[in-house]
This record gives sequence, C-alpha cells and structure tokens, in this order.
Amino acid sequence: MRILDLGPTSAANITYFTGLGHKYHNEDVLSGANDPALVLPAAADEPAAFDVDRFLRDNLNQDAGIFDAVLLWDMADYLPEPLVKSVVARLHKTMKPGGALLGFFHTKDAGPNAPYFRYHIDAASKARDGLLLQPVWKPGDSKQKLPMFRLQRVFANRHVENLFKDFASIKFFLARDNVREVLVIR
Repeated sequence: MRILDLGPTSAANITYFTGLGHKYHNEDVLSGANDPALVLPAAADEPAAFDVDRFLRDNLNQDAGIFDAVLLWDMADYLPEPLVKSVVARLHKTMKPGGALLGFFHTKDAGPNAPYFRYHIDAASKARDGLLLQPVWKPGDSKQKLPMFRLQRVFANRHVENLFKDFASIKFFLARDNVREVLVIR
C-alpha cells in the first residue's frame, strides 16, 4: 500500500509502515500552510487573502489516484480557513477509489493555547490505542509554552460531512479527550 501522512515527520510512523512493506510518504502540510509568502496583501478594509493556488502547487502535488490511505490526523482543525476545502478536494484526487482516510476533529474549542500534537504510532505499546501524542511547541522561551499552530475552528459533524461529501462513506467515532475519530472511504 501507499500511505500519505500529513503530520510532522515521525520516525515511529516511518518505521511502522515501511516495516509492514508499505510505501510511506510524509508531507507536513501545516508547516507549508503557515508560510508567510502565501498571505497576499489586501485593501485596508478587507482581510488578507491567501494564495491557495500557490499552496497547492507547492504542496500535495502528487499524481491522481496513488494513495491507498491518508493520515489526516487533526490537521484540518489547524489549517487556515481558505485551504480546508481545497486540501480535502486534493486528497480526494490523490486517493485511490476505496482508499481510507483517518482524521481527528476536536469536539470543543480548547482556546488559543490548545496543544498541537505530533502523532506517533506505537505498535509495541501496551496502551489500548497504540498512539503516542507529543506536544509541539513554538521555539523560544521555555517558560512560555505556546503551541506550534493555533486551533482555527471546531467542526460540527455536519461540517465534517460536507467537507467529505465527494467521498463514498464517512463514519464517526467518539474518542477520548474531546476528539472525534473519522474514517472516510474514497
């Protein structure tokens, strides 16, 4: 299988999937989405625009229909608003029919200092889910822990369904820590 991981690089994830004989691709989409060069100047009375076309040229530019699975993690909750629908549409294009996407969505707003996590698959873990979460903080003062990325929104179930409307099926599972796990089939 060919797997696309959209979170920050994780040696544990690379080892896990390649150890199973799968082809593993990683693209830290949030880092790409927070490039200041993507923010276009706007008129004084309008909010800044976002160069979605440039983002898609520089990120997620794989061929159509090549991925069997995508690990979206909770990236959609942290993406700038103008990118969310375009990224989901691009994922639809790059996935094979019948391919699976795993996404996590927050169920409540934890505020601007909600931690942002790097997800590590831990197959040897005694934990029930085998998933380790590592907080990722902005570099700087160690006393002031600010998340690397800010939670942008909390999607209601209906919004998540609308995001994945072009996919074949979607299933919701309530997870712990105010997160929903969503399994989407292309």
